[in-house]
Amino acid sequence: MTDQDLKGRVALVTGGGRGIGRACCEAIAAAGADVAVNYCSNKQAAEETAKLVESTGRRAMTVRADVSSSEEVARMVADVEGELGPIDLLVNNAGIFDYVSHEETTPEQWQRTLDINLTGTYFATWAVKSGMIAREFGRIVNVSSISALRARPMSIAYAVSKAGVVALTKSLAEAIAGHNIRVNAVAPGLIATEILDGVAQDALDTIVGATPIPRIGRPEEIAQTVLFLLSERSSFTTGQTLVASGGRVLLP
Repeated sequence: MTDQDLKGRVALVTGGGRGIGRACCEAIAAAGADVAVNYCSNKQAAEETAKLVESTGRRAMTVRADVSSSEEVARMVADVEGELGPIDLLVNNAGIFDYVSHEETTPEQWQRTLDINLTGTYFATWAVKSGMIAREFGRIVNVSSISALRARPMSIAYAVSKAGVVALTKSLAEAIAGHNIRVNAVAPGLIATEILDGVAQDALDTIVGATPIPRIGRPEEIAQTVLFLLSERSSFTTGQTLVASGGRVLLP
């Protein structure tokens, strides 16, 4: 989808420096939008993503913020709107993942996971939605996970945080649909990003073997799903969670 569907728009992608976030930035820029690349710690990766955006002829900027901080998120949004203009498109992609058992799930690990994955989505969304309502236009896509939809014994905090993202998506979509704002989510399966570094190879092999399309997905495949939900090709779609998992969520 590179036919300038998003021409003239401004997008903010949280966690945009690497993986799915970087792929989303590239796809959104190819579709015509200027892109703000959020990062928390890896400035170099964010700058590399910004250069990829600029190579398409679009404007880009990097902006640091820990999405679990409402103050940092508010400053980030102000900086983006000051440099690029009002934010029309928001992709809530920033997140963390720990592959841990229930015995290893400490209160600190639980809280940090929810703070970034769920509360961070809330903070970024609430920071932009007032402006979207005032302008009567907005497109928001939240990156959830099939962990939100398919019970698994590992990474319980992650699954809970991503299930919360699905609930937020549904509720907010209905609340603000009358303002020409659509809110949807994507639930990826196993995707080739750094998030898999902490997962044992035998566990990855088991997951791939149990997937109808027996491979690990690519970040750009998720980015194209996100782009569809941001574009007017999904103009009658809101409050939905679109699963992109190679069919794995179909299994019991």
